[in-house]
Amino acid sequence: MKKVALVTCYFQPNYGSMLQAYATQQILDNWNIPNETICIDGFAGEIKKAKLKYFRSRMLSPDVFKDKWGFIKLAIAKKIYKNTLGNNISIRKKQFDKFARERFRLSKVYSSKSELGAQAYNYSAFLVGSDQLWLPSNIAADYYTLNFVPSDIRKIAYATSFGVSSLPKKAQESAKNFLPRIDYLSVREKSGQKLIKDLTGMDVPVVCDPTLLLSADEWKSIQSEEPFIKGKYIFCYFLGSNPYPRAFAKELKDKTGCKIVALQQLDAYIRSDNGFADEAPYDVGPSDFINLIRNAEFVCTDSFHGTVFSILNRKTFFTFRRFRTKSTMSTNSRIDSLLEVLDIKSRILEGNESVEEQMNENIDYSLVESRLKIFVEESKKFLYRALEGLE
Repeated sequence: MKKVALVTCYFQPNYGSMLQAYATQQILDNWNIPNETICIDGFAGEIKKAKLKYFRSRMLSPDVFKDKWGFIKLAIAKKIYKNTLGNNISIRKKQFDKFARERFRLSKVYSSKSELGAQAYNYSAFLVGSDQLWLPSNIAADYYTLNFVPSDIRKIAYATSFGVSSLPKKAQESAKNFLPRIDYLSVREKSGQKLIKDLTGMDVPVVCDPTLLLSADEWKSIQSEEPFIKGKYIFCYFLGSNPYPRAFAKELKDKTGCKIVALQQLDAYIRSDNGFADEAPYDVGPSDFINLIRNAEFVCTDSFHGTVFSILNRKTFFTFRRFRTKSTMSTNSRIDSLLEVLDIKSRILEGNESVEEQMNENIDYSLVESRLKIFVEESKKFLYRALEGLE
């Protein structure tokens, strides 16, 4: 049997991106389906150039500018504080590189998307997913669309996300063309399901993120048994700059006596993070990220994957909204969809709630896990069916 080509965001120094790419590879390994992740080293510049062109065309959009301003500030801060912040981020990047080097089976290097397309018949199928691979900028880059794959090779989209609830007009036109070419199409959130229905008229299923296809015990196999941080702590994983979740975490610390352990300066430079945590480690790879959640007393996050691994590890967690609901760049939908399926939408907070009241809101994990089991099994059935009969 020829290998399945995995088109994932395995290279991004982001905990969720790498862990979902690893989970996609691992579930196929569990099913003894040969696979390899497409190495983009040879055409990463081609993708980056197309994305930069898109962002230049959209910088007058207030939401887009605000979303990218955090990245710009972080790049500037790394240069200004080269010997401190810059060095710390380099340490973290090395941990991501180490994880990618040790965990992913990459294809040979293709020099361009067209070369990959010309050699596509070396694979039995192309599987794209999950993460926010159909963001407008990624649609413009035209890699995760699978347009380079010949029409007679099976194309699968597993839990692929648009990341946003609406698309600019040009991206809509592109989506109308590439979506119907995909033989097995699924999305990660209801907003994506609605988008596809509105654009193409197709009904597609919502399936779970690949990270949920593996159990907490399976995730333990890539972690250290020992806690990454000793003692009782509140783990804070905030990607946004909203001050309310940080104030909530500080009050939670006061009421529980637990120290705050936080991963900081991730997608943006956030000045208020300086001095916020009792411990702010940077030598944290994707496996250590799960370990930090697994051994925490409480988790405070505005991240989808922070929420996912809190649920898998039966944590008392508080998930905060990172975006204004009406923002065109909002990625709230993926968290809303997951917690709605599990019937625990009360875990989504604005940040100004009473800490004491929230501490008394217990999570019935027996009910959560029974709903999650159904969701995971339905998702596995979709993926297995999409992979059946490959030669």
